[in-house]
Amino acid sequence: MRCLATRPARSYLPEPQGSGQHTTMELGPLEGGYLDLLNSNADPLQLYHLYDRMDLAGEEEIELCSEPDTDTINCEQFSRLLCDMEGDEETREAYANIAELDQYVFQDSQLEGLSKDIFIEHIGLEEMISESVEVLEEAEQKSQKRLPPSSSLLSCLTLPAGPIQIIPTLSTLPQGLWQISGAGTGVSSILIYQVGEMPQVSQTPASSSTAVHSLPKSPDRPGSTSPFAPSAADLPSMPEPALTSRANLTEDEMSPTQCPAAHEASSKLPKWPESVEQFYCSLRNKYQAKPAGPEGILVEVDLVRVRLERSSGKSQDRELITLDWAEQQPARGSLGEVLLASSNHRQPCETQVIAILGKAGQGKSHWVQAMSWAWACGQLPQYDFIFCIPCHCVDRPGDTYRLQDLLFSLGSQPLSVDDEVFSYILRRPDRILLILDAFEELEAQDGFLHSAGGPTSAKACSVRRLLAGLFQRKLLRGCTLLLTARPRGRLAQSLSKADALFEVAGFSAQQAETYVMRYFECSGATEHQKRALALLQSQPFLLSHSHSPTVCRAVCQLSEALLELGDEAQLPSTLTGLYVGLLGPGARDSPPGALVGLARLAWELGRSHQSSLRQGQFPSAEVRAWAVAQGLVQPTPGAPETELTFSSFLLQCFLGAVWLALSSEIKDKELPQYLALTPRKKRPYDNWLEGVPRFLVGLVFQPRARCLGALAGLAASTSADRKQKVLTRYLKRLQPGMLKAGRLLELLHCAHEALDAGLWQHVLQGLPAHLSFLGTRLTPPDTHVLGSALEATGRDFSLDLRSTGVDPSGLGSLVGLSCVTHFRAALSDTVELWESLQQHGEAKLLRAVKEKFTIEPFKAESMKDVEDLGNLVQIQRTRSSSEGTPGELPAVQDLRKLEFALGPILGPQAFPKLVKILEAFSSLQHLDLDSLSENKIGDEGVAQLSATFPQLKALETLNLSQNNITDLGACKLAEALPLLAASLLRLSLYNNCICDVGAESLAHVLPDMVSLRVLDVQYNKFTAAGAQQLTASLRKCPHVEKLAMWTPTIPFGVQEHLQQLDSRIILR
Repeated sequence: MRCLATRPARSYLPEPQGSGQHTTMELGPLEGGYLDLLNSNADPLQLYHLYDRMDLAGEEEIELCSEPDTDTINCEQFSRLLCDMEGDEETREAYANIAELDQYVFQDSQLEGLSKDIFIEHIGLEEMISESVEVLEEAEQKSQKRLPPSSSLLSCLTLPAGPIQIIPTLSTLPQGLWQISGAGTGVSSILIYQVGEMPQVSQTPASSSTAVHSLPKSPDRPGSTSPFAPSAADLPSMPEPALTSRANLTEDEMSPTQCPAAHEASSKLPKWPESVEQFYCSLRNKYQAKPAGPEGILVEVDLVRVRLERSSGKSQDRELITLDWAEQQPARGSLGEVLLASSNHRQPCETQVIAILGKAGQGKSHWVQAMSWAWACGQLPQYDFIFCIPCHCVDRPGDTYRLQDLLFSLGSQPLSVDDEVFSYILRRPDRILLILDAFEELEAQDGFLHSAGGPTSAKACSVRRLLAGLFQRKLLRGCTLLLTARPRGRLAQSLSKADALFEVAGFSAQQAETYVMRYFECSGATEHQKRALALLQSQPFLLSHSHSPTVCRAVCQLSEALLELGDEAQLPSTLTGLYVGLLGPGARDSPPGALVGLARLAWELGRSHQSSLRQGQFPSAEVRAWAVAQGLVQPTPGAPETELTFSSFLLQCFLGAVWLALSSEIKDKELPQYLALTPRKKRPYDNWLEGVPRFLVGLVFQPRARCLGALAGLAASTSADRKQKVLTRYLKRLQPGMLKAGRLLELLHCAHEALDAGLWQHVLQGLPAHLSFLGTRLTPPDTHVLGSALEATGRDFSLDLRSTGVDPSGLGSLVGLSCVTHFRAALSDTVELWESLQQHGEAKLLRAVKEKFTIEPFKAESMKDVEDLGNLVQIQRTRSSSEGTPGELPAVQDLRKLEFALGPILGPQAFPKLVKILEAFSSLQHLDLDSLSENKIGDEGVAQLSATFPQLKALETLNLSQNNITDLGACKLAEALPLLAASLLRLSLYNNCICDVGAESLAHVLPDMVSLRVLDVQYNKFTAAGAQQLTASLRKCPHVEKLAMWTPTIPFGVQEHLQQLDSRIILR
């Protein structure tokens, strides 16, 4: 269609200020298609009056109304114009490429994020990907089009024939913006705006009385804000406030993104395009199908919130901290509630990154599988689509990907989709959940936040650039990005800067029991369920390892094989024995060299941080077929059929240890480095296969016939004798007391796996009397091995179990040992243990645990520390009142040193709570209220503290430095100090605000402090007068050894003179 128009002399538009003055604008000849007209700079108001002069039938000119603000619209002419536009093939094809305007605009009526080019065909799908994440200026430079800014796609419908009304539906419609609605045509709204920059739309709720500034109000249409808008009387069937054909629809009917689970009461599915609906059904069927057999067992594991803190060095890296058991905050609710609660804290239209952390075998992939299944069953209605991508499928050097490849072509059962599905996903990224499983297998994770990220088009690029675009919020901005990773040492920045961090807690005892029961149900051997549980409970070490889903499954597999052989089945007592029992029968029937060849592959791949095997890497086709038949390797999800992966990370570690034990290529002198107990400064060993040290010691030291001999034959295992001698010399040279807590635990595990009495006794003899595990994670296997070692030594120990995350059962098993005489643990964890013992009626153990518990010395660094200390005192008071005796808890009675360091904000709030319980610590000798960040308890805090002096008769050191104390506080302190005259040895008032009055009051009481030896009043504000008062009083105190008195308010000459008078005065 061609649009021919006569050229008017001038066109007049009102000023935005409503001044009545008019601006002239020349309108040149308008020729070409309607697309050219729409993209021109012509004013829509002027275009309408121009068209009103034309007779479409005979092209006869009519007189143009000289008063545009009183003119009325000819709806029939306007409808005919749009019909002619529709008849243009070019225009019709352009509109056909734009989808779902009425649904999109109405579900975001505030016009948030309109940034897509209207005519997708002219931009192309490739530009649509990049422009959806760019700002308006960049989009205009690329496309050379004057289009409105947006963060999502804007689409239009082909307009049907019939009357069209141009009406406002927003509360405050900016200048140059009109909204068109077709009554009875299904068209919700179309925005017509002056070509140029899109004006900002007010987000005020709609009101029919709001007028549009700079647009003249038609006198014969009350309530109208445009000369084009008909009155309410002209549209009797439409609601007055909005005047839209969709006003009576519910929110569910208007939204195309509601999950089917939310429509159980409705018989209609969301109004999606047919291709999108088909893809949704296929994706749901893909994740809803459970694997057959034990692979399909889903036991939901718990998640715990994780906290980070900056590392001790100068770097800005943040590390995971180990929380006490009571501090761990489990993520409450179902999987969907966890994600929904995390998404409530993010900003609108921003990508949310959630990280799920956990050691190998803790159930991260298990949790992802449960998440996918929950979405397929309708339990995650906030997401339209979910995509699960195993990271080992994309980390291949040289491979390139597009965003479509990442979403549809990877993972298990790749799906084929068309551009319509992909464009829909790009329009609604906030309804997308993207899961990257095993994120630690990607190299250079730190570079994702800083490297050039995000392709500028749909061209294929490296996975590094593609993931960088996701992390930098340039691709799929607004989606939810879920990562699962195995943290090792320093946490990658892409993980540490996630919006939410969780950790997989592993199986509890009840969950492990549930898994065992379901395993034998799936295997069809329900008669073995109780017997299998009895076998597991008979081996406490394996029972402690059952918190790991991987070990729990291995135990079930071995139990099933043993129970089929007879009733005299018994599980081994070590992890090495567990995997020897699993692999031994299959190894005896394997092709020659199959196990050794597979073990070599496991070791070599582990050195390069990989677990996937390609077809050409196997020694032979027979070895590959044998490994698949034995379940040692399995198909890699999302990879070609020829690519396999080890069935578990722990199995790969075991096979790597088998290679080290049997290989003649490994030099004997290099073998100790693989235990990773004494890391080298130069070229340290990368212990990525972290299970290798324990398996290696177990394979080398355990009897040949039932260990290496059962795997490779006695002849092949003879080479391990020499390696055993090398490891024995190395391990016996170690001094357990000199190792850090983490390496000491690893040494205990290695000694346990060896089943060698000599090595075990050597390690036990080297254990120090005081064992501190402060800040070191203690898992259930750690507590079991540590308890066994302590009990076997026959000596007494004291333990520091703070910040270890030890569970209540593990804490009770350790502190209940007769060889443990004292222990320190978090107050909250200890109180919880006491309450548990009291509920179970274990009075004797409860009394013993209370006597062993100590808090010496105690440092309060948070409000929780003060509250826990208060709870401990309350328990003592309750105990005294219930037993009718003044007996005190040893932890309270024996406290000698108490530090208070909460800082200037929490300090003044928490100090009154501390003062209320100070009198309970009758043996307190050192009270330190100084903090680098200054507690600032002030004069009021000093007054409160002074009231407790009568009960603190053993106090020897009182440090009140940096607490914002003035003369008022100094006077209050001086009045109460004689109560401590017999015990106080050191008093520090360093860096306060004490002036001459305060110095005089201290000088007056100084002779009465017969036990005082050191007084520090440096960096205060008293002058030479106050200093002279202190000096004069010092002459009467021969017992005082030191008076630190330098302050900038005293002239240096005066200070030197005073020091000459008394050498006990210290300057500096």
